[in-house]
Amino acid sequence: MTQQHAPLHGLRILTISQFGAGPFATMTLADLGADIIKIEDPTSGGDVARYVPPGAEDADSLYFQSFNRGKRSVLLDLRKPQGRKVFEQLVAECHAVFNNLRGDLPERLQLTYDQLKHLNPAIVTCSLSGFGRTGPRAKEPGYDALVQAYAGYMNLTGGPDEPPTRSGVSLIDFAGGFAGALGLVAALLEAQRTGVGRDVDVALLDTGISMLTYLAAWKLNSDWTPERVANSAHQTIVPAQNFRTADGWISVFCAKEIFWQRLADALDLGHLKDDARFKTFADRYQNRSTLLSLLEEAFASRTTDDWMSRFEGVPAAPVNSLEEALEDKQVAARKMIIETEHDRFGTVRQTASPFSTVGVHDEVKRAPRLGEHTDEVLQELLGLSEEEIASLREDGALG
Repeated sequence: MTQQHAPLHGLRILTISQFGAGPFATMTLADLGADIIKIEDPTSGGDVARYVPPGAEDADSLYFQSFNRGKRSVLLDLRKPQGRKVFEQLVAECHAVFNNLRGDLPERLQLTYDQLKHLNPAIVTCSLSGFGRTGPRAKEPGYDALVQAYAGYMNLTGGPDEPPTRSGVSLIDFAGGFAGALGLVAALLEAQRTGVGRDVDVALLDTGISMLTYLAAWKLNSDWTPERVANSAHQTIVPAQNFRTADGWISVFCAKEIFWQRLADALDLGHLKDDARFKTFADRYQNRSTLLSLLEEAFASRTTDDWMSRFEGVPAAPVNSLEEALEDKQVAARKMIIETEHDRFGTVRQTASPFSTVGVHDEVKRAPRLGEHTDEVLQELLGLSEEEIASLREDGALG
């Protein structure tokens, strides 16, 4: 039988999250079919991402649209007793509560499993913060750039004589978002089996440290010390770096001996394959500067497109601009650019989630207007009447 829905269809998640990492995590879950109910604070104007330029106007922006498609927005003031009551009623009707608040706030705002399990024993609570809910930095705000600095990424990135460099995209924010989404779904699978939920505590710093993998293993278990290497080179594999061509740059990664041999042939340097200085990974690493000078001279003699046409079977890529990357034929073939319709922006083109399976992206909806679904959600999930909703609004619970 053909599946008709995305894999998380029927899953309902409350989220209190804003800006980048948390909204990215929950948008990923929305793309996979979950019903994401975004709780926004009416006293602060909702998610701060609504006001990030360019194009910010009327509590909406392209930045906000890129992190919040497919969600429903509910205005709810959790500081008001009636607002808290509505929130707790929603918890009883949902499968998970997700937040990306500072590490000390989930407990203070009563968002942990122990504080919510009396409402719904199977509820899963997930907290994605900069530094986690424990440790000396739990109370500190955490942002991608700060974590790249803390986790050593900046000191590993850039050329030998350049200052520490941040990644051009919010790498740890997005990795943390994926980690949070995975942790939440894993706990939900357990809750389906057992009827008992749990807390999931995910930190951006933990995510960043976990991704140091082999670099950390080398440092922790040997006397190896990382050095910034020119042209975005790998620390130990040679050749695996960017090379300047006649009209741009090309990236090559020879992670197998056969790739090195094919590269040498394509560069008309086949004689280097039998050169004792370059026979093995260890030889090429030992004689790195000599080999790279020969390769750099060869690469500079032709254009990037010319080399790419010759590099069949060689792991290589042109160093694209953002525009070139978004127009790449493989990106188009994989349908990685999707469209939503917006009353002010018109057709909004944005990147898709990286999941190719039945039901994902079948119906792409724009990010919600501030509080757009408040009445809808309260009527649908809690059965509240128009009069009851109007009373809540009059009390300030809905802003």
